[in-house]
Amino acid sequence: MNSRNEWFREAGVGYGRWVGWITGLFFVALAASADDTPAGDSTAHGVVHSATTSVMQVVAEAQAYVDDDPERYYQAIQDVLDPVVDFRGFARGVMGPYATSERYRSLDEAGRAQLREQLDRFTEVMRDGMVRTYGKGLLAFGGSRIELSDPGAEDKDASRVSVEQLIYSENSEPYVVMYQMGRGRDGEWKLRNMIIESVNLGEIYRSQFESAARKENGDLNAVIENWSAIEVEG
Repeated sequence: MNSRNEWFREAGVGYGRWVGWITGLFFVALAASADDTPAGDSTAHGVVHSATTSVMQVVAEAQAYVDDDPERYYQAIQDVLDPVVDFRGFARGVMGPYATSERYRSLDEAGRAQLREQLDRFTEVMRDGMVRTYGKGLLAFGGSRIELSDPGAEDKDASRVSVEQLIYSENSEPYVVMYQMGRGRDGEWKLRNMIIESVNLGEIYRSQFESAARKENGDLNAVIENWSAIEVEG
């Protein structure tokens, strides 16, 4: 990991921004897979595999208009991400102890209504921030080579599966990204979390949310108001 950090410094790329780039690359790849997944290939690995074949085309098309119309770019990303990324589940996980079922049940009706509203708002804020931050970063990976590790036999009854992806840049060693996919009640696979070079993205966000909540003396409205996906650090 030290060699990677040295490379980041030499290239002038912060580790947090690199996390964003990798995440954004996957988000758009996964989104592109929504319409391109071959019939019958509905496994978690199949969804990610079909994404890797179309991501370069998606990035290439964005290059033609993103400078002149960035809002079109961000909206296009969000439109395709919503069906395949569990933003609400991710946001709830980031809120950690502040959004658990136990805490929800401990509240009165007014408190429960407030928590639901806060979760809805945080989901929107996080989604917007992630789409914009990672949307910018993923363009830098337009020339990367992407491979998936052999999935082996996938349990048809599993509700959670990890898919390993290797992303090659100028370094001899690839970046290793683990996509933690979850199957919903409708049987569709969605992204729930990511582990990038042993860095758990969900844990990073959750730690930052809890730190911000302590700073704001538990005022979740203030935390949500000031939240930004750019805060990711490593």
